[in-house]
Amino acid sequence: MSMAERTHLTALIAICLLVDEACTKEPPAPVSTIAKSEHASAANPAALSPVGTTQTVLQKTFNLKGSATFPFEIPAHAVQPHLHGIFQSFASHVHGESDDTANIDLLILTQEQQADSASSRGSEALFSVEASHSQAVNFDLPPSFDQPVKYYLVFRNSGGGKAGKVVEASFRVDF
Repeated sequence: MSMAERTHLTALIAICLLVDEACTKEPPAPVSTIAKSEHASAANPAALSPVGTTQTVLQKTFNLKGSATFPFEIPAHAVQPHLHGIFQSFASHVHGESDDTANIDLLILTQEQQADSASSRGSEALFSVEASHSQAVNFDLPPSFDQPVKYYLVFRNSGGGKAGKVVEASFRVDF
């Protein structure tokens, strides 16, 4: 056997031994669920994900003269937040007349849109329902990535505040 063949054979045996050693090592012990949540960081966003959870945004009956605003927050790392709910409005009292005289508007606003609306600068809404007294809402919100995002449910009296209305609303977000 030549010197070159011996060198190649020695190198091949060394590689085989290293591969064998790597394949027979014990795998690291799995990290417990508690340890994962305690050590969650920006480097491991999956550990912070709210996927599979639900958050109640609004479950209330309230009087509406002009407008009513209900803020809610989507936590960081929400990949596909989905807002859904229903509202019904009544002309004078709960379960009273619920026809066109009870119509209201519903807006879903971002924080920037809410600031524009509050300062009387015209603003578009992320989502809106106009002049309705009974509505089901199903709306996919944008992902929140690595920061929580604030939104606002805004109910407005379509009649411009002429006559007060009563609203029953139930909204939640699934992640």
